[in-house]
Amino acid sequence: MSFTLDRADDVLTVAVDGQLVVTNRQEFKQAILDAMEQGVRLVIVDFTRTGYIDSSGLGALVSLNRRLRDVGGDLRLVGLSDELRTLFELTRLDALFPLFASRADALASR
Repeated sequence: MSFTLDRADDVLTVAVDGQLVVTNRQEFKQAILDAMEQGVRLVIVDFTRTGYIDSSGLGALVSLNRRLRDVGGDLRLVGLSDELRTLFELTRLDALFPLFASRADALASR
């Protein structure tokens, strides 16, 4: 997995390329935590190029969501494939995370 970060003011967009799994979840999580320390309050995670998320990846998202909400922020997910959307529905995480079709949609609902 690789990911790219794009920051504009207090908004961070993270594009995940590959899989979000136990071997890389900590690097992913730390990058977002570092951005939060610098004032980021809205994190948009783009899964357009992501094929798989394991339970540790889901756990990292839940943890980040809690940390962001504690500081008045928000975590939004975009670009989920049908398979990933089903994963979030089966685990009922779709009730926790706002899911959007695109980055623009996630920003427009701010």
